[in-house]
Amino acid sequence: MFCTTGLLALPVVFLFGAAGKGRAAHPGKVRVAMCQILCVDGDREGNFERVEQALTKAKKRRARIACFPETAILGWVNPEAHRLAHPVPGKDTRRLVRLARQYDLMLCVGIAEKQGDRLYDSVVLIDRRGRLLLKHRKMNILTELMTPPYTPGDSVQTVETELGRIGMLVCADTFVTAHLNAMRRKKPDLVLVPYGWAAEPKEWPKHGENLRKVVSKAARTIGAPVVGTDLVGEITHGPWKGRTYGGQSAAADLEGNLLARGKDREPDVLVVDIPLGRKATPRTDRRK
Repeated sequence: MFCTTGLLALPVVFLFGAAGKGRAAHPGKVRVAMCQILCVDGDREGNFERVEQALTKAKKRRARIACFPETAILGWVNPEAHRLAHPVPGKDTRRLVRLARQYDLMLCVGIAEKQGDRLYDSVVLIDRRGRLLLKHRKMNILTELMTPPYTPGDSVQTVETELGRIGMLVCADTFVTAHLNAMRRKKPDLVLVPYGWAAEPKEWPKHGENLRKVVSKAARTIGAPVVGTDLVGEITHGPWKGRTYGGQSAAADLEGNLLARGKDREPDVLVVDIPLGRKATPRTDRRK
């Protein structure tokens, strides 16, 4: 479903960490789609197809931001990514730029990023005009799960957008209080977190409660709403081979109250109105 002709010519405008002199006005809430997709390790084309299917649903339900899981294009702790991953900007991000423009949606996507001989577990934020606003490299990389491991990132950033000030972390970054406090000091209106939340199959569905607790704690510590989007599928490499991603994506308000929860071990596109800076009752929508 993807036409690659001319993609290399698409302009990608970087505004990494751009804060401007003032705060961007936001509407009080933003409609976010948690796109809990199946990810098959190394299946770039199939995973892009599933990304686009989720975007079709998100657009139909009038989302403003579509949030995808950790390393959604090549799979998490997949050593093949050392060979298959592209730089940022690169072929994968140019495809995401095209999709952001096509669907008129802001995209938050976890992606494997190759720079020289280093592989990063990254997340990118692309606005609906196709501008690459922000990139975050995961800092808490769990080195024991892949050889050679990802290279850790070293900073926490936010960016001003038309929807407010947005920050991003990746999965295990939210385990580290210092990272959460660093994000808190940036005073975001919203924090987006791709997850690869995995456990032994017998531990599901209960393991989803742990994800909700982590997302809730992150929101309380940062003092901003947090949207955590998980994968569905199976780890096929390394020490955690056979563990499964159970979905159950979670969103919490700035006080840590659960706003929405994705389906258990099923792909899901759950759209929720996230209050920015105030507590409110969200409206969820799973219409087919």
